[in-house]
Parts: sequence; C-alpha cells; structure tokens
Amino acid sequence: MSKKSYRQAVNEALRQEMERDPRVILMGEDVAGGTGAPGQQDAWGGPLGVTKGLYTQFGPDRILDTHLAEISFIGAAAGAAATGLRPVAELMFVDFMGVCFDQILNQAAKFRYMFGGKAVTPLVIRTMYGGGFRAASQHSQCLYSLFTHIPGLKVVVPSNAYEAKGLLIQSIRDDDPVIFFEHKVLYDEEMEVPDEPYTIPFGEANVTREGEDCTIVALGRMVGFANQAADNLAKQGITCTVVDPRTTSPLDLDTIIETTEETGRLVIVDESHPRCSMASDIASLVTERSFSKLKAAPRMVTAPHAPVPFSPALEDLYVPSPAKIEAAVRELVGQPTRVAAE
Repeated sequence: MSKKSYRQAVNEALRQEMERDPRVILMGEDVAGGTGAPGQQDAWGGPLGVTKGLYTQFGPDRILDTHLAEISFIGAAAGAAATGLRPVAELMFVDFMGVCFDQILNQAAKFRYMFGGKAVTPLVIRTMYGGGFRAASQHSQCLYSLFTHIPGLKVVVPSNAYEAKGLLIQSIRDDDPVIFFEHKVLYDEEMEVPDEPYTIPFGEANVTREGEDCTIVALGRMVGFANQAADNLAKQGITCTVVDPRTTSPLDLDTIIETTEETGRLVIVDESHPRCSMASDIASLVTERSFSKLKAAPRMVTAPHAPVPFSPALEDLYVPSPAKIEAAVRELVGQPTRVAAE
C-alpha cells in the first residue's frame, strides 16, 4: 500500500482494469491529449491529467480521443457496451450532460428493461462535478440527483482516493450503466491506497465514525467536511456518527435509518441545490420511516438554490462548509458552542 492522490487512484483503477480485461476501452475529449493534432502524444490526459500515461500503454485502439460532441461519443459508448465492449466514457464536466442526455436517459438506462432483461450495458460515464475550483456556473454544478432519479442507472459519488479506486473498479465490472462522479477539488488529495485491484460493493454505506448525539449523512467532498465538523463538535462534547453513502443509486437507506434512529437526529450535507436533491430525498425517506424515533426534524446543509458564482468570495460562501455543518448539528442538539476541558 502506498500514498496516492485521488487522480492517481482513478488512473490506476483504469490501467489495472484495462490490463485485466481487453474489452475495456476509454473514450472522451482529450483523454489521449489531442493526438490527432501536431504536438506531443498523451500530452494532457484529459483537462486535469487524470488519464495521462494510458495512451502510451494501450494505444489508439483502446484510448480514443473523440470529437467535441458529447451526443456522438456517449451514444457510441452506449452502443459499444450493448455489443460486448466495456467502455469508459469521460463526460468532461457533468454540466455538459444536456448535450447527450437523451443517450443516457432514453437509451443506455433503458436497454435492459426494453429487451426484457436480456441486454446488458456495461458502460461507465466518468464525469467531473462540484464547486470550489473557480470554474464558474457552467463547469461547477453538482448534478448527481438528476441521474439518481432515472431508473436503470447506478450513481457513484466517491469521497476520497481509496473510495475512488475501489468504486471505479466495481463500476467497470458492473453490467449496468454507471455514472461515476469525480469531484475536481479532490484530485490532489492523498491517502493510503492499496496497490492491488479491489472493489467496493454498491449500496453499502461507509460509517466513518460513530457518535451518540447526531447522525451526519454527507456525499462526496462533503464527507471530509462532515468529519472535520465532527472533530470540532467532539471538542464541544457533541459526538456524531458520519455516514458516507458512496452510491446514491442504489442507496443504503438501511444504514442511514439505523444510525439516525440510534442518535435521534439527522443532518444531511449535500453540495447540490436544495430542491429535489439527495438531501431532500434522504430527509423525506427518513422522516417517513422513522418519524417516531426522531428527536427533531432533519436539517439540510446544501448550496443555495442559485447558480454557482464565479467570484471566489461568493463561491466560498456558496459551498457548504464545516462551520455550517457544525451550526446545524448544534441547532438540532440544542447546545451552545463550548470547548471541552483540557
């Protein structure tokens, strides 16, 4: 085991699966560095260098630079999956999903259903999401809730490098279409990650810590923020359970409900907008099933219902923070901030 960045973990998962299975191919804009144009081959490896080095190992037959036309190559990837390959398509930013949404919503997601369960679609669509990168409102949105709404899709939201590698390998080996969300701000964060391939099952949440006063459910980058908030709250005498769902579809609702019933309080941290979000969905599901066990109504900590601002100062206010999570927990617990005795 060695220390790897989130970027390296994703790259390693792709490389190891391509070595294991010759049916795995990678396609997308600049995944090979624009090799059709004059200049160095494999110069980029995508806009943030995630796929760098794969072209030199696997060549142009398996690492495919595409046209700037998402409707074309996402559709081609869905068709390739239906005919026996296991494509990984990179939708550079999730904000561009509108260009190719029909290929996902009405084609890939429905192949198994419309062919009576006889068709498999082992397609992975990797995409970047999230604020904090100063990329403005057309490159910073958090849209996993839209894909979660669609039957037939599996939706994965890793929170760190370890989760990213195991969940991506699981995604590539899965026989259904998977939307794999990579938060661009996490790419440089490092942690210990096994060198060998491993998988993390879908639909099994990770409880990162246990406490007695409140359950915090957080997604993606927000898991780290929730853990920071829990650390600070512990110094004030408030202990929290933190749950990382890992996948929004399937959703491990059993773990969320069990931990919420143990603490009696729930805070959901979701970087997306509050309306029709994962936060609102989880709050509704828990309230419906565990109303009598709740000591207070669930609280949502989300971005505002507004586009992501470009201004650095406004973007920092826009994205949920550990301080906002702490405030929501303290409100539920009904205790003022206090510092634990030395």
